[in-house]
Amino acid sequence: MSFADRYRNIRRHSLALIEPLSAEDCAVQSMPDASPAKWHLAHTSWFFETVVLQPHAPGYQPVNPRYSYLFNSYYNGLGPRHPRPERGLLTRPSLQEVLDYRRQIDEAMLGLLDEQASADALRLGEIGLQHEQQHQELLLTDIKHLLSCNPLLPAYRAWQEPELPDSEDGWLERGGGLYQIGSDGKDFAYDNETPRHPVHLQPYAIARRLVSNAEFLAFIEDGGYHEPAHWLSDGWDWLRSNDLEAPLYWLRQGDDWQEFTLGGPRPLRPRAPACHLSFYEADAYARWAGARLPTEAEWEAAAPAPVERPQRVHPDGQGWFDQVWQWTSSAYAPYPGYRPASGALIEYNAKFMCNQLVLRGGSCFSPPGHVRPSYRNFFYPQSRWQMSGLRLARDL
Repeated sequence: MSFADRYRNIRRHSLALIEPLSAEDCAVQSMPDASPAKWHLAHTSWFFETVVLQPHAPGYQPVNPRYSYLFNSYYNGLGPRHPRPERGLLTRPSLQEVLDYRRQIDEAMLGLLDEQASADALRLGEIGLQHEQQHQELLLTDIKHLLSCNPLLPAYRAWQEPELPDSEDGWLERGGGLYQIGSDGKDFAYDNETPRHPVHLQPYAIARRLVSNAEFLAFIEDGGYHEPAHWLSDGWDWLRSNDLEAPLYWLRQGDDWQEFTLGGPRPLRPRAPACHLSFYEADAYARWAGARLPTEAEWEAAAPAPVERPQRVHPDGQGWFDQVWQWTSSAYAPYPGYRPASGALIEYNAKFMCNQLVLRGGSCFSPPGHVRPSYRNFFYPQSRWQMSGLRLARDL
């Protein structure tokens, strides 16, 4: 598929995601970590305008110079920006104006491609497409959080979140020795996935499948949220200060549990993967279960290899890429010999390599073709509005 066709398809997918939403749905911000759907649509267009069009399209003039302030996310080198916690106050520009902005950016981008864009413009355009796919997943998680805050608990649309197979219990054993991790350079990868390098691992086992709701419920019923021995000190302080007793979106109904999904509230599904867990909750469960979280190197060394894209069904278990992201015990830090991207993109990944933990895999919200074994997702340990779960590991 040509770059222009991929561009059209990915940009259309963002618009398809907002079809079930009203203009009011698209404008509201439910918490500082989330962003309104309208902002996601505008920010991804601002990225193409600022990173690709302005440097590479001769004579290009910004659609609206004020948008650079409104829709810059965290690029300090590109000028001042609107505060992140106040994105929900941007009732103007309207949703229609944002959609018009997207249309104008699309026309300019496709015009640049028709004129045989330079290799550097195509490289930056590819990053723009991958960036848009990241925001497609964020748009869904942010909308889920927003709708969960509504007392009516409305559904986004008919939506089936994943179930675990019945036949994938057990462990995969990996011998000790040297393993190569990181991007091999054959396909797209972010700078934080490089350079590929050897790591020495001790013998270990990793679970064939993800931890299920039924298993996590057993942790709750065994008093897991009230036993400090399972928790890291920071995790216990976070737990107590927030008075938590269950994962995000679990709703107690008498003696039973429901979970809020994009399809609205539903009875808790025992065979669904436990989801919307913080690192602290995932780590506490692993300790209670007599296991641990894998390191990111252990996870990547065990994950299936991609063919055209990561395989969704694999003889060594399922759920690596298409159910929930999986917390690892690894701090988000640079690989040996890492060099960040140059120019404005130096701020894309490198400056976040502090106080965050790595998640691996992908989720049912991840756009097709976007995930890969070397992909390094990262969040703060208390974050749980993303599709985050866990896969156990243990020493051999």
